[in-house]
Amino acid sequence: MLVIRTVCGNGIGSSLMAASNVKKICDELGVKADIASVDLANAVGEKADLYITIKELATQFPAHCNVAVIRSYVHKAKIAEDITDEIKRIAGI
Repeated sequence: MLVIRTVCGNGIGSSLMAASNVKKICDELGVKADIASVDLANAVGEKADLYITIKELATQFPAHCNVAVIRSYVHKAKIAEDITDEIKRIAGI
């Protein structure tokens, strides 16, 4: 099971909407994942396989973190375009 965290500044609102869409995308791909939203300050402590966030926040993660950049927290089709290849890579499918 993959551990995926969607990240925004406060861990509520934007990243919560993204988490809902990421869950749908993983379900469509047949990938089992523990998906939750988290704030930037606590994100790295979550020890996730993949962090999903916007470009402005992605640069604040340490180099060892696997970060996927999304263009929108709410537009499912754009999120899918941005993360599908990375989820497939990590899941080995």
